Amino acid sequence: MRRVTESVRATGRPAPYPPAPGAEQYPALDLANSAVALPGGHRIDLLGTPAAAQEWLVHHGLAPADADLRESCATRLRALRAQIRALLAARVEDRPAPADALAEVNDALTRVPAAALLHWSADRGLHRAAAHPTTQIVEHALAALAADAADLLTGPDADRLTACGSAPCNRYLLRHGRRHWCSTRCGDRARAARAYARRTGRPEED
Repeated sequence: MRRVTESVRATGRPAPYPPAPGAEQYPALDLANSAVALPGGHRIDLLGTPAAAQEWLVHHGLAPADADLRESCATRLRALRAQIRALLAARVEDRPAPADALAEVNDALTRVPAAALLHWSADRGLHRAAAHPTTQIVEHALAALAADAADLLTGPDADRLTACGSAPCNRYLLRHGRRHWCSTRCGDRARAARAYARRTGRPEED
């Protein structure tokens, strides 16, 4: 795990897992895949800290390098990830979209600060004030990711969405032909598990 952790720190992505097919085209898909389940019960969260979340946003051109994200910002990004994952799961499994996920994604779409809003306080009375610069950066990023997710889920690529077929991997991808693994590593693991099951007569293990 040490080499994996070092790779995350250097590149913003765990070494064994390059972007899943489609994730370079759709940042929202890459966001959904930013918490990676690994064999042995291990997990890597590329948004696990404010610094990691900022690195992820900078890597995707959604924030400047000096954005100085706080934990509240990282929490909002992780929350949007959870809702996008819920919508992807519903689409892949042909289930109705969860109402709370729809509401959260739509809220992100409409929260981009376009003007200094009107406020009232006891000391200043009525006044206009823009959101904090970091808040503006985060809300623009959330809106862009929500719009990207909406485009993916309603566009022609939606029919190609699938979940990686190699347990315990939890990533989503755009299927190419019959391929339903997110990486060569996952494909090799799935084939090895099937071969082991055939050889021993035991069920495939995660």
